[in-house]
Amino acid sequence: MIRILLAEDQAMVRQGLKMMIETDEGLRVTGEAVNGREAVALNERHLFDLVILDIQMPIMNGLEAARIIRGRWPERKVLMLTTFNDDEYALEALKSGASGYLLKDAEPEALIRSIRSCMSGGLSLQDDVAAKVIPRLLRRSEEEELTIDPSITPRELDILKLVGEGRSNREISEELGLSVGTVKNHMSQLMDKLELRDRTQLAIYAIRHNVV
Repeated sequence: MIRILLAEDQAMVRQGLKMMIETDEGLRVTGEAVNGREAVALNERHLFDLVILDIQMPIMNGLEAARIIRGRWPERKVLMLTTFNDDEYALEALKSGASGYLLKDAEPEALIRSIRSCMSGGLSLQDDVAAKVIPRLLRRSEEEELTIDPSITPRELDILKLVGEGRSNREISEELGLSVGTVKNHMSQLMDKLELRDRTQLAIYAIRHNVV
């Protein structure tokens, strides 16, 4: 059972999202918050596998809450769910450690797919959001003339490419003929070498350095 904390300040929207999420028998909303500060406080007291955060909330917004949650509990995944189809917000969400960015007008099936993708280690961006964000990352890499760290091995480069494509650990292991444990070890070594915090930052690195 995947335990989910749902942070959304509008009660009717929150209840609607909860009903959609729990149509999947493997998903359960075990906590609800009305702002980012409350979401952080609930993480102090309860175990969650994934936190869904609205961006615009009173007292503390979702971006700030995401930074705190990912900093204190890096094993917990964060999915941003918002009305803002905005590349600046999406970029900030990724920098904050979010594994996904989805708009509230998405179909229920898309929400469940995003949750599953985040939990399997993937990076989930709504198509029209990705269409804005990825070109910006590529333009920035061209402007900065970024080069790949020379200490990255060919095998690590293969894994970095697949992470940038949004593949899960299981998909990477099947693609490269490696065990999931070996894939995780390579990813840990990559994050250490590149001084990156999590998988999302690895994916951004891959895109910005034209690995994908």
